Amino acid sequence: MAEWFSNLEFLSKIYWAIALVGSLVFIIVMLMAFAGGDADDIGDVDGDFDGDVGAGFQFISFKNLVGFFTIFGWSGIACIDAGLSKPLTIIISVVCGLLMMLIMATLFYFIHKLSDSGTLNYKNALDAVGEVYLTIGPDRSRMGKVSVNVQGTVRELDALTDAMTELKSGTIIKVVDVTSNGILIVDHTRKPIEPNQSQNKQLDKGGKHLLSNE
Repeated sequence: MAEWFSNLEFLSKIYWAIALVGSLVFIIVMLMAFAGGDADDIGDVDGDFDGDVGAGFQFISFKNLVGFFTIFGWSGIACIDAGLSKPLTIIISVVCGLLMMLIMATLFYFIHKLSDSGTLNYKNALDAVGEVYLTIGPDRSRMGKVSVNVQGTVRELDALTDAMTELKSGTIIKVVDVTSNGILIVDHTRKPIEPNQSQNKQLDKGGKHLLSNE
């Protein structure tokens, strides 16, 4: 093995060294990433682009650089074995490395987007209309639970109220505030489709007026 490596040309030695070391680190980084660890803690150099791709798209990071050098090394070896010239080999290996960085950046961006979408943000419950599940005591005296639609899913969440009367199970409520620790502050309200009495009176008067014009 040592004799084979010593017989290689200088450029081939560089590409083989980069490919082997890069592949080893790449495997470790991927195992850490998909096991829930943060490989960028090893040495993160972030470049966040807030353009069309969206905030949080990291093109220059430790993971992506490892991917660059891994593909850079193996593509360079492939070009040398194919008999390409040194300048063309370098150009092709650099382009392949950059493409690998782009692929990895896109992959991890969408992985993070998927994980973020499953994380509950209690602020998204503001102004949501729901129903009391467990009775809530008056003036924040006793915590209860409400069923509200948050982020497209009906959830049962802890809730308090500033009202001076308790909100019994089945009461229609509206979320008016959210505490720092994720407790909803709710108040009694009507169902969105339920018209109030004044609207009913106006509709009745309007109907009689139309009948009288006829």
